[in-house]
Amino acid sequence: MSEQATAVRSVVVVGAGLAGARTVAALRGGGFEGSITLLGAEGVEPYDRPPLSKELLSRTTPAWLRDELGIDLDGEDARLGEPATGLEIAPHAVAVRTDAGDLSADAVVIATGAAPVRPAGWGTALTLHTAADAAALRARLGPGRRLVVVGAGWIGAEVAGVAAAAGTEVTVVEAGAAPLATAVGPTVGALTVPWYAAAGVRLLTGSTVRAVTPQGAVLADDEELPADAVLAAVGVRPATSWLAGSVPLGPDGSVEVDAAMRVPGTGGRVLAVGDVAARVSPRHGRLPGGHWDGALREPDIAAATLLGAHGTDGPADPAPYVWSDQLGHAIAAYGLPRLGDDEVLRGDPAGAFTAVWFVPATDQVRAVLAVDRPRDVAAARRLFSGPRLPHLDRTAAADPDRPLRAR
Repeated sequence: MSEQATAVRSVVVVGAGLAGARTVAALRGGGFEGSITLLGAEGVEPYDRPPLSKELLSRTTPAWLRDELGIDLDGEDARLGEPATGLEIAPHAVAVRTDAGDLSADAVVIATGAAPVRPAGWGTALTLHTAADAAALRARLGPGRRLVVVGAGWIGAEVAGVAAAAGTEVTVVEAGAAPLATAVGPTVGALTVPWYAAAGVRLLTGSTVRAVTPQGAVLADDEELPADAVLAAVGVRPATSWLAGSVPLGPDGSVEVDAAMRVPGTGGRVLAVGDVAARVSPRHGRLPGGHWDGALREPDIAAATLLGAHGTDGPADPAPYVWSDQLGHAIAAYGLPRLGDDEVLRGDPAGAFTAVWFVPATDQVRAVLAVDRPRDVAAARRLFSGPRLPHLDRTAAADPDRPLRAR
């Protein structure tokens, strides 16, 4: 089968989060007049997830996408409490199985996102991925309460800072050598360690949790951490169990897609966007999902693919982007650093600074992370707007008074 689907008159979008809702909006914005069915699992209209951690205590109702991004599903076939249970691909159509019956369409867009990891035996641990999760966690925080956060990644750090600021006694347990080590490496991650004490948070690195009980957490060395709540913030996995081998999956369970967001081998009739998708970027190579910006922008690529609307230069290639407000600091990063890249720091590591990752022994820049330096954020956005990795003078990159400007 050709990878370019033709005569698309009906589309089923599976997943009613940001990626799914944006896919519906992108199709309608591109002039699609056929039928669209949107399937969701939570039973509520689409909302934005970042505020669940960043504004856990200050925003107690969901950030509805209708209000945040103007995404209006009125008039659409939105089945928000009808999750998909399977997928069947035929030569000229695709069928999505649900408990209410099968839905046949010319094309399907998979946008089921990711699900938080809860280690075996941690049944009393909370996770944070849905509005209901946020409500459950919020109810256990406040003055006189104790919280153990397992994992010092993006979500764990954000929640720790918000909870501590509200008077909760917070302990963060991180198995790695430093916070954010998986995302930015141990050297840059270690620069965030002082933030925890400054925010009144106890940080334990190189520590693992052996058990979670209704009374708290038990470390591998048998130290007990009493808590009113334990939050498992140890990562997410693509929510693809419902696909049951119907499409190729990567080793992490993600749906492998090409640059046009098409799933190979499906005749262009199955696409995937957002956290669930792993695409190949001409600039960065394989990009796993997990970036809010991907969920926002990849639907435009998928819609253009289904509508045959890509220009002569092919589909867009948005750079990976992540931002975080944590422990009193604003972080933003563009690109994707790799283990072994050369790290160059600019600014004061004890204050506002920026990390620049270079391809070893070259002037090619793989990623930029800025802490409390908004000008460098704007510069990084421009750097990664081109078709290839940008080039920077390393000496200039290390000088915080000189702009980050491509050579």
